[in-house]
Amino acid sequence: MNLHEALKTIQNKKRLYFIWKHDIGFNQTKSPKTEAEFLKTVGLKSLSSFVRWERSLEYRSLVALLFNTRFDGDLEQIYDALSVKAKEGDEKAIRLLFQIGKDIKIFAKDATKMLNKNDKVEEDDSRAIKVKIISNVFKSHFKCCIL
Repeated sequence: MNLHEALKTIQNKKRLYFIWKHDIGFNQTKSPKTEAEFLKTVGLKSLSSFVRWERSLEYRSLVALLFNTRFDGDLEQIYDALSVKAKEGDEKAIRLLFQIGKDIKIFAKDATKMLNKNDKVEEDDSRAIKVKIISNVFKSHFKCCIL
């Protein structure tokens, strides 16, 4: 389940709060609402009920999904930065980029096999494979190359 699917299952006011607090609204052309504007939107006088909700397992689960989504974006930025350093001739970056490239090819090959077997792969399974490959790469190589 991804973040947006999970948010669909949450009570409307809580969903609006989560989107407002983490600035993940779809319309990025609008400026973020102030606390007062948000409270007016949901018809409440304070954030206290939301602050209590932040201690719940439901909220923490949403935050975990949010961080997972952000990690995917961060990984792209790391790859891009590493690629630039490798192209500039940084030997550590070159070695790490080659290793990541090998692991990505293995992941892509496995993903293709899984997709061919099943038209629809469970998202949790594919995420577990991706996280395993990524963590193995960074555990073994990130120590030697600081971006």
